[in-house]
Amino acid sequence: MSATRIAAPSAPGLTRRVPPATAARNIATLAWRNLVQIKHNPMELLDLSIQPIMFVLLFAYVFGPAMAGSVEAYLPVVIPGIIAQNALFAGMTTGFGLNTDITKGVFDRFRSLPISRSAPLAGRIIADTTKQAWSMLVLLSVGFAIGFRLGTSPLALLGAFVLLLAFAVLFSWTSVYIAMKVNEPEKVQIFGFVVIFPLSFLSTAFIPSTRGIPGPVAWVMDNSPVTHLVEAMRGLLVGGPVMDHALIALAWGVGISLVFAPLSLRAFKQRA
Repeated sequence: MSATRIAAPSAPGLTRRVPPATAARNIATLAWRNLVQIKHNPMELLDLSIQPIMFVLLFAYVFGPAMAGSVEAYLPVVIPGIIAQNALFAGMTTGFGLNTDITKGVFDRFRSLPISRSAPLAGRIIADTTKQAWSMLVLLSVGFAIGFRLGTSPLALLGAFVLLLAFAVLFSWTSVYIAMKVNEPEKVQIFGFVVIFPLSFLSTAFIPSTRGIPGPVAWVMDNSPVTHLVEAMRGLLVGGPVMDHALIALAWGVGISLVFAPLSLRAFKQRA
């Protein structure tokens, strides 16, 4: 008498290929899920709104008179800089939220569903990009309220949005990789403060130029990706050179993503 072996059914979410249209719906659903969470966690909306407002007001009214002689003269310098810095910090929320899903078991729940494997990651990135657009809108609104004026055109303003969000998405792969490798969301935040905080201050985000700064430090600041991003944003918002700075900033972003995106996706597949 021979025994018949019955193969155990496999989880459809791990074996079935999802059609592109279905994958797009999965990504949109999870992106909406990440946005709707703000309703249940109002503190996240406060972080996206109150913190940018505080940065604008503090830098404008505390440093403005000393740096440029008046608040109005300093706003064209500091508004683009704060927008760029805020985008880098907001990019860390991608890694923070992703690691929170992993540590709380939500990620494992997604793996058991018959959805696209990339949907949790892509949905998180799209939702956080939307949040960054909101933060930039808040910063510009506060800037306009206290005297900042657009020196270019609405089309250039749209270009500033596109440039900022493109760089932020490319740079966010660093936080995605960290999120995949650490076991606590707080460690993603530590990475943000250790790396992004000095990176943003070693740039022209809060000063008009590097004149008067010691040589080696000035060289680092002049060649920083944040400096090129900030200068391109200034050109798009108040006038000045744009193309060279934008291309260099995007080249930095592409280089960073070429390093960290494959590492992140490999870690992602190992978890999936």
